[in-house]
Amino acid sequence: MEQRPKKSGDRFDGYWLRDEAPALGQFMAYLMPNRADNEAHINVDIDCRPLDAYLAKKNEGLTEDKYTYFHIFLAAMVKCFVLRPRMNRFISGNRLYMRDHISVSFVVKKKFEDKSEEGLAYKKYGEKDTIDTLHTSIMEEIHQCRREDVLDNSTDMMTKLLKLPRWLLHIIVDILFTLDRKGKVPYDLIKADPNYSSIFLTNVGSIGLDSGYHHLNNWGTNSFFGMIGKKHLAPEWHEDGTCEVRPVISLGLTLDERIGDGFYYAGTVRLLHKILENPEILEQPFDTPVEY
Repeated sequence: MEQRPKKSGDRFDGYWLRDEAPALGQFMAYLMPNRADNEAHINVDIDCRPLDAYLAKKNEGLTEDKYTYFHIFLAAMVKCFVLRPRMNRFISGNRLYMRDHISVSFVVKKKFEDKSEEGLAYKKYGEKDTIDTLHTSIMEEIHQCRREDVLDNSTDMMTKLLKLPRWLLHIIVDILFTLDRKGKVPYDLIKADPNYSSIFLTNVGSIGLDSGYHHLNNWGTNSFFGMIGKKHLAPEWHEDGTCEVRPVISLGLTLDERIGDGFYYAGTVRLLHKILENPEILEQPFDTPVEY
């Protein structure tokens, strides 16, 4: 990620794009100020056959902490954000910013039981990371989150706030939203908040659900939410009119349409398809160029 000195108006997590963004993009931040009112949703089917072949190769000889679809999808998204940096923008307080890092977040179920608590995971990655370094750090985070005696920073803070009287909690939340718009929320409160990540990803396929639409939140800065669905069979039509059935995973992507335009998003989806059709690409540093 580009690193440059912070100026007045910049945030602890990003740079204010004063005159670097088109006038339309800057004006949209005032015309439609709420992130949840500016959602664009894309649903794509990903062919599982190259993914399955790659996973069989990566997991050969492994008995635990195996590579999964989740690792591939997350690594592919991080690589897209490295190569397509406008995806890492966000709007807060009517201003357009470029995030100064790439971060990912996801929910970890401590146990696959109805009454089990959920943990929130938050990780940062750089241009020189690969799927292997990402896999190692993700597995470490999952093992940490699944410890019953450990609460993540965000969950711990919410637990403490919920013990306050309701009238006081309402006031605190209003103050927090004001600070949020100005980028002034105390760092200790949000250092692991998934709503402040570049990529928020959920794997509902792991609990047997299809992918679909998931909203964005007005709290925080997250402008990209991904949902991985379960593996299923789908028809594939060819130019000669023939059809075959193939295994696919549906991927639902919700993003803030104010941070880019349709042409840029379409290019990102093409790149994502290219990577997932050739997952060996992820063995190289994420900043390695890809033709697509």
